[in-house]
Amino acid sequence: MYDAYMKAPKELGKAYLHICCSDTGVKSVFFCDSKIINENPNDIALCCIDQLQNYFKGLQRSFDLPLDLKGSNFQKKVWEHLCEIKFGETKSYKEIALQLGGSNYSRAVGTANSKNPISIIIPCHRVIANDGKLSGYAGGAEIKKWLLEHEKNVLLNHHQNKHS
Repeated sequence: MYDAYMKAPKELGKAYLHICCSDTGVKSVFFCDSKIINENPNDIALCCIDQLQNYFKGLQRSFDLPLDLKGSNFQKKVWEHLCEIKFGETKSYKEIALQLGGSNYSRAVGTANSKNPISIIIPCHRVIANDGKLSGYAGGAEIKKWLLEHEKNVLLNHHQNKHS
C-alpha cells in the first residue's frame, strides 16, 4: 500500500485528504484532520493529488485514474454509475435506482453510496435525497454542500467568462 496526503481547502474544515493506492489503482480517498501514517506515495497517488488539486482549482471536472475497488458487484455497478453523473449535476437515489433496475433499489443504492471508498473521484456527493435535500455523505453535510457549490460556481464562472 502507498499512502499520501494533500491539504484540503480550508473551507472544508478538514486538514487533509488521505489517498491510499495499490500498485494497480486508487483504493481510497477520505477526509481527515491529521496525518495518521507516514507517506510513501507511488506514481498513482501523486497523479491523484495532482488531479484533486486541479479539481479544487476548478480546472478539472472528471478524473482519469486507475481505481482498485473492492465491493460487491452491485456496489461496483452503483459506483460506476456515480462516475457518470456530470460535474455540477445531481441525481437522487431513486433516479439511480430506476436506472439500475427499479425504484425498490433506492435503499441499496444509498447503502452502496455510503460504502464508496473514494470520495470526490467517485462523486457520491452528487447524490441527493428524493426531495432534493442533501443527505448522507461520509465527509459530512457541510463538505457535501461545499463540493456541490464549488462545482456550480466553477460552471457559472466558466459560463460568464465565455460570454464576456
